[in-house]
Amino acid sequence: MPLVNIKLAKEDTPVTAEQKKALIEGATDLLVKVLNKNRASTVVIIEEVTPDSWGIGGQSVCEIRQNAKK
Repeated sequence: MPLVNIKLAKEDTPVTAEQKKALIEGATDLLVKVLNKNRASTVVIIEEVTPDSWGIGGQSVCEIRQNAKK
């Protein structure tokens, strides 16, 4: 059973249900097409992560966004 985990940074404008549906369909289609996986057993999970819960280059995404506004 293939499992795809899509992690997105939470934004001020949330990801809509329609956008999540498109991501799930697209990721499933990709696994079916490229790896010949069974559509019925392909699992796609979307996680929205708060910007203070991950970082790049030693800074949280919150810090990076704050510094970019300066």
